[in-house]
Formats: sequence, C-alpha cells, structure tokens
Amino acid sequence: MKLYSIDTGFFKLDGGAMFGVVPKAIWNKTNPADANNLCTWAMRSLLIEDDKRLILVDTGIGNKQDEKFFSHYYLHGDQTIDKSLAKHGFNRNDITDVFLTHLHFDHVGGAIVREGEKLIPSFKNATYWSNKQHWDWAVNPNEREKASFLKDNILPIQQAGQLKFIESIDGISFTDQIKVRFVYGHTDAMMLPIIEYKHTKLLYMADLLPSTGHIPLPYVMAYDMFPLKTLAEKKTILHEVVEKNYILFFEHDSINECCTLQLTEKGIRLKEIFNLNEI
Repeated sequence: MKLYSIDTGFFKLDGGAMFGVVPKAIWNKTNPADANNLCTWAMRSLLIEDDKRLILVDTGIGNKQDEKFFSHYYLHGDQTIDKSLAKHGFNRNDITDVFLTHLHFDHVGGAIVREGEKLIPSFKNATYWSNKQHWDWAVNPNEREKASFLKDNILPIQQAGQLKFIESIDGISFTDQIKVRFVYGHTDAMMLPIIEYKHTKLLYMADLLPSTGHIPLPYVMAYDMFPLKTLAEKKTILHEVVEKNYILFFEHDSINECCTLQLTEKGIRLKEIFNLNEI
C-alpha cells in the first residue's frame, strides 16, 4: 500500500464559526484571521494505492459553481486535483473508488464536473462510496445545513449509476486494510477511514478534527449539527489515538498534514507534526 497527499487548494471560512465558543483571543494564536475574521483552510484529499485499487478520499470543492458561490470562500493556491494526481503519476481515469466522508460541498464538490449543460462524475471509472443514512440526510437536508448540501454535487453521482453504499456499522471493513469509523456530531453518519499503514494506523479526520488548533476537547465548530455529540466523539477517539499511537491526517489544516498526540497535564495535546511522506 502507498499513500499520497492530494492538495486541491485553499479556501477561507469565518474563524469564529470554525472554533465555536472559543474566544478569538485564543484561537487566533494558532489560526490567525485576516481583517475580515477569515482563516485559511486546506482542502486536502488522500489517495490510497492498494493493490489494483486507487482510492481517493474526498474531492475538494471543485470548480463548477458560479462566481457568486465562490466569492464567499476566497479560493486560492495553485494546486488542483489534476496537478496533485499528476505529481504522483496518476490522472482522473485511474481512480477506481471515491470514498466520500460526507457530502458537504468542500468535500464532494470535485466529484462532479460540468460539461456543457451536463453534470457528470469527474472520475468516470470510479465507484463512489457514501452510506444510506448520510445520503438520505443530505438529499433531504434540514434548514440549517442545506446550504452545505448542493444537489449538483450529489444527485449526478446516483444518476450516473456510480453510487454504492457502505453499511452504517462502526468498524466495518472497506478493504482488508481500511476500516470505517462512523461519527455523528458534525453531520449525520460521517465516515472516517482508518488505514493500516507501515505497522501503524492512520486516521483521516475529515471534519471531526479540522486542524491541530482543534485538538483541545471544547474546540468544536459552530458548523457542527450536534456539538455535544462531537465533544463525546472527540474525547473517545482522541484517547484511543493516544493509547494506540495512531497518526492523524488533516483535511483542513492549512499547514500541518499529520500529527501524533500525547496526554499532558492539560489534557490531550499535540506531540509531533510531520508530512505524510515522512512516515
């Protein structure tokens, strides 16, 4: 098995929304905001080369929405999925599986492209994986979350016949070396892949833990649908990470790709920071 970090660019979100009840005077030290209170975040996917399968975890925001939509998110950076794949010797047609942690626009937007008047899957040879519970949640969204679930990102996957569901069972195997952890605080039935890699386990954090700045337990996003559930899930998973010495892989940290954790007098905190290719 080989793992590759796939950078799809950066965007900006309100710092207060990203840190919930934590005061700006505290979170601004680790994630400094600009004059508009916006912080920069990565959209970092993970590519897993596993025998004959090439699995892409999440797809970034894509480029098919209109100028008004993108004006809210200040996209920047030179990286795209295509450039990142090419850097490792791959292209879109090589992808066999797209594993979608959840269906918010910054995770699934790149799954679909616009060709003329048509919306079609970006990865024509891939099976796209979600789970029925989250899929139903996304296509019938609540009023608070529906701005994050864009039908143009979601329905064309099913219409193309490329959608399959993973069972909503915690710890279920996706492949022999990839298991799926389900969490329910950020959104209903988000999936986190746990990958057996080089005699350890790597946990793709998606939006359970957006950055190293979110490691302290109360640092929970205002975007989360069920923040107390997120708090409980973070506590359980982060203690497991320390106990079993997992590696965390960050989707949204604009600087740090991976880290390990340690238990300190102040609780669970950062131990080591490194890039995926240094493992």
